[in-house]
Amino acid sequence: MNPPAIHPKITPIYQTSVFKFEDLDAVQQYFDEPGSRYLYSRNGNPNSDELAEAVSRWEGGAGAVATGSGMAAIFAALLTYCQAGDHVLCAADIYGGSAALLNLELSRLGIAVSYVPFEELYDLAPYVQASTRLLLCETMSNPLLRVVDLRRLADECRQRGLKLVVDNTFATPVLTRPLALGADLVLHSVTKYLAGHSDVTAGAVVARTAEDAGRLRQIGTVFGLTLSPMESWLSVRGLKTLRLRVAAHSENAGLVAEFLEAHPAVRAVYYPGRPTHPQHALAAAQGGGRFGGMLSFRLPDEVAVVNAFMQRSRRFPFAPSLAGVDSSCSQPLSTSHRALTDAQRAELGITVGLIRLSVGIEPVEELLSDLAQALK
Repeated sequence: MNPPAIHPKITPIYQTSVFKFEDLDAVQQYFDEPGSRYLYSRNGNPNSDELAEAVSRWEGGAGAVATGSGMAAIFAALLTYCQAGDHVLCAADIYGGSAALLNLELSRLGIAVSYVPFEELYDLAPYVQASTRLLLCETMSNPLLRVVDLRRLADECRQRGLKLVVDNTFATPVLTRPLALGADLVLHSVTKYLAGHSDVTAGAVVARTAEDAGRLRQIGTVFGLTLSPMESWLSVRGLKTLRLRVAAHSENAGLVAEFLEAHPAVRAVYYPGRPTHPQHALAAAQGGGRFGGMLSFRLPDEVAVVNAFMQRSRRFPFAPSLAGVDSSCSQPLSTSHRALTDAQRAELGITVGLIRLSVGIEPVEELLSDLAQALK
């Protein structure tokens, strides 16, 4: 008796390191016809391919690679265009891990970096060298939520012969699709909003051209950056609710930002959805009227004040990551941006009292009540 045909609605988890072949002809087919079958999960797996294809569709790309973390995604993106002797430009407002990768590791490989202040991003002439290959930036900067005019920046990069690489983790493709605005590569820490439930460590890079997509896959395979089947499966599951979650995150964050802006204990609030934000109009246009779930605010620059807030809060635990369905808080000085120099942190305004909130999708009245009692 033949087993019944199986047609699962959801892709099964292919928790295997290697795939079987019937004979030498089958092995040859693998090499002659890329994508016809699987060999080894570092080279490709149905689950990691499903995730890469899903993120590529979201971003409108020509192809993508899923990686073992957001840092692996940044590494793969930079190596797509760079080799020893090259020079990279990076927005000064950048995730601390990106700066650490550039300063501590890629410099050892002979790739130099210069940082461009936010106000000077649209005139790169003073920073471009003969060996400059690309500019790396974030759609919304971490942690001060400055918003980059991606179309304008893409035009500037094109005029200078540079590739534009955009970290779209904070915005997600629900709000902004950098490739459509002229970027060449867009990357994500899938750990954050794409997976969305604080139970996955993953990354992804999407290319605008098929040639760059092929290069990304080669880098992922050769360096062993590819993502495991289980993490891929969980990430795909999270992606299915991305649109709904981002809408809920955005609504709650807007109300939290409004509350904090009016609170006497708070010295400043950084959220693109507030009319007081310097790039509010740009964020509204580039984000389709939504502004995401991340914001930062300032308390007095006293460790005791920050500790008191963190100890009192029940709905915003101190957890140095972001974008889960449950809210959390972080202090960039001691976590995400501790690898920056004192001068870099001072220039960016990353001080003791700067608190970053990842606003979740809980009932917003519970979040506001908790903030009220924690800020007393």
